[in-house]
Amino acid sequence: MITLYHNPRCSKSRQALALLQEHGIEPTIRLYLENPPTTAELKKLLAQLGIGPRQLLRTVEDAYKELDLKDERLSDTALIKAMAAHPKLIERPIAIKADRAVIGRPPENVLALL
Repeated sequence: MITLYHNPRCSKSRQALALLQEHGIEPTIRLYLENPPTTAELKKLLAQLGIGPRQLLRTVEDAYKELDLKDERLSDTALIKAMAAHPKLIERPIAIKADRAVIGRPPENVLALL
């Protein structure tokens, strides 16, 4: 069972979903903009990805600039709280299977979970 943090307006997210479907996988879709992850879910997700919060941030989003998230003095906790409050800040798509997760950039990355 694969869960896909999905934004249907994002071409990379749509491509990742199509790749999974082409391989016979119908993932559970989490529309994370409508159903944002909690801080606890984000911490777990970061552990599954094996990365820190800065690596999950979308630096091109307005909220990134407005919240001054490039400030290196901000703690991981502050960054995680910002992503929970502003889910557009979360890189996408993300595919999760059991205790592993991958960011689908490029979309082919999701195939590593098969």
